[in-house]
Amino acid sequence: MRLSVPLRRRIPSIYVILLLFYLAGWVLVSLFGRGTWLSGTNLSNMAVRSVALGIVAIGQTFTILVGSLDLSVAYLISVVAVMASYIMQGDPDKVPQAILIVFGIGLGVGLVNGLIITKLRLNAFIATVGTGLLMQGVLNASFENFAGAVPTSFQDFAYGKLGPFPAPVLLLLLIALLAAFVLERTRFGAHLYAVGGNRSTARLSGVRTDRVIIAAHVIASLMATISGLFIVSRLRAGAPWVGPDGAYDIESVAAVVVGGTALSGGRGGVGGTLAGVFIFSVLDTMFNQLGIDPYLKQVFRGLIIIAAVASYSVRSRETAA
Repeated sequence: MRLSVPLRRRIPSIYVILLLFYLAGWVLVSLFGRGTWLSGTNLSNMAVRSVALGIVAIGQTFTILVGSLDLSVAYLISVVAVMASYIMQGDPDKVPQAILIVFGIGLGVGLVNGLIITKLRLNAFIATVGTGLLMQGVLNASFENFAGAVPTSFQDFAYGKLGPFPAPVLLLLLIALLAAFVLERTRFGAHLYAVGGNRSTARLSGVRTDRVIIAAHVIASLMATISGLFIVSRLRAGAPWVGPDGAYDIESVAAVVVGGTALSGGRGGVGGTLAGVFIFSVLDTMFNQLGIDPYLKQVFRGLIIIAAVASYSVRSRETAA
């Protein structure tokens, strides 16, 4: 009995759920699917498939923790992918210039989102959808399909390896560790939780709530910028549809919520978000190997999201009681 309580504290329930999904995939694919579930290639593909969504979702965690959210990330990913490939034009010498410019764009989008929400007091949903549609309109008016090309050297960002490990997966883990450190060990992290828990109380306690919210949105936009660079490296060119087609806005929010972060803010963390991302990756791999129709796949994903949010709501009410 003495071991059971510490063990339960040490292993969050979301990781137990992730393990159950993985085991279910193993059984179903072994019985009815195509391919080998436990092959090294399959595991590597699942991990790499988690990178783009994982990085975006880490940034989304910061905005949701302060009681906000960012639905412009998918369109920012498209902007980054298109602008990076358009500037590079296959020339390795232009890679630093392209990276600098797209990070400047990401910083600007984050600042605009944060300022609109805090200074104009506009709802985060409306504000970020508005900036997202603005970016989409500009992109669609300027580019019809793939723009430019990515030099071979930059493709190592998506396909490179460090020993046996894919480099982008290591990058995702590094970003996750850094984000977890910021949230758990820094004053800024404590302010994020305070603002999300009760904005008025945080303000009365001396926290500059507007600055915290703006910073959270800047972080979310910079994470989307990194994801955009990863995607353009993987596709070898950028197009206006790469972000919306990946549904990185909705899926990043879903991964954060499935991972246990409260939509109202103030509770959650990066560890749960990563578990949520890996659950989606396991589901995608399982559905693909089972040959499930893509539309039916979306139905299953929607049901899982609804069940996760409903379960979290029930637990929250029980805790409050």
